[in-house]
Amino acid sequence: MRVKCFEDLIVWQKSRDLSVAIYRLTGNGAFARDYGLRDQIRRAAVSVMSNIAEGFGRYSRNELRQFLSVARGSVSEVRCQLYLARELEYVSRQEHDRLHELCLEIARMLAALRASIDRS
Repeated sequence: MRVKCFEDLIVWQKSRDLSVAIYRLTGNGAFARDYGLRDQIRRAAVSVMSNIAEGFGRYSRNELRQFLSVARGSVSEVRCQLYLARELEYVSRQEHDRLHELCLEIARMLAALRASIDRS
């Protein structure tokens, strides 16, 4: 299947799911009142999907590769902040583990997409 728009990318779809999950998670309880961490993890999650989209919209493979790298950095930032949220008991272990695994999956997919660009 030929990818015609960024919305066709499964990695973008999963990063959108991550963003929605982070917004829902941070909208309630103590997490919602921790404005610094709440806003930072939200920005990082949205950055993943936004950088995939922006890179896809650029005119060169090198720019796409760079934006995919930024997206991968942002997904690592979300993972880091999830650890803090877990330690502060803003998130259950089960929810942390689920979101952490989604982050790892997205990171693997970003790496694979970048590698496929390098090969083409």
